Amino acid sequence: MTPARVAGVDGCRGGWIAAFVGPDHEGVRLRVIEHFTDIFAAPEAPRIVAVDIPIGLPAYTGSRGRGPERAVRPLLGDRQSSVFAVPSRAAIYAQDYREACRLAWETSHPPKKVSKQLFMIAPKIREVDEMLRNAPSLASRVFEVHPEVAFWRLNGNRALPEPKKVKGRPFAPGLALRRGLLARHGFSEAASEMAAPSGAAIDDLLDALACAAIARRVLAGVAVPFPDPPLRDEFGLPMAIWA
Repeated sequence: MTPARVAGVDGCRGGWIAAFVGPDHEGVRLRVIEHFTDIFAAPEAPRIVAVDIPIGLPAYTGSRGRGPERAVRPLLGDRQSSVFAVPSRAAIYAQDYREACRLAWETSHPPKKVSKQLFMIAPKIREVDEMLRNAPSLASRVFEVHPEVAFWRLNGNRALPEPKKVKGRPFAPGLALRRGLLARHGFSEAASEMAAPSGAAIDDLLDALACAAIARRVLAGVAVPFPDPPLRDEFGLPMAIWA
């Protein structure tokens, strides 16, 4: 029997960067894939896919987003600003920014608009949401993760003291810290030091590897959801960040 592979996935400029990883984190294969559904058709046939994208969209939200965001922010110290508050499904499905802000305002308490940063990734959120609602059998194989929560787990449940970017540019000490954590958890130096494939950046690559580390924890049955147990949206999709 072929050893089970998993995939850690992060959104990137070219679509999605997928890190396919085997047992003991060997044989890492990286590629940029245009459509999320194509990850399941890849020759590596990942059993578990851990993706940095919100899964499970609420009808209404509070001031700090969904339950998963509220659960993980206290873990991250200075890195908690990387956890965006996810607005309602209606706001995520809006086709222009003004409409997204209006719908988010109407479906949040206290009323809150959508950040430009989150609106820019809304198409990717919709892509995953539509796939999971149209193919429920895949919902048991796709898990929401967050890179900073993944690195928190790899760092012995401690928040990382260094960011990976400063003013939108790669920050060498933060990247080195994350490469070191990946090495301590079984990834080869070659995997974390390789050049990012076309359509992705180096921080995307490291985030995909961190997601893959959590995918292996999910496969092993030792990953934990935040919150525990996961919440459910109106379509039954789980709402939890795994680590």
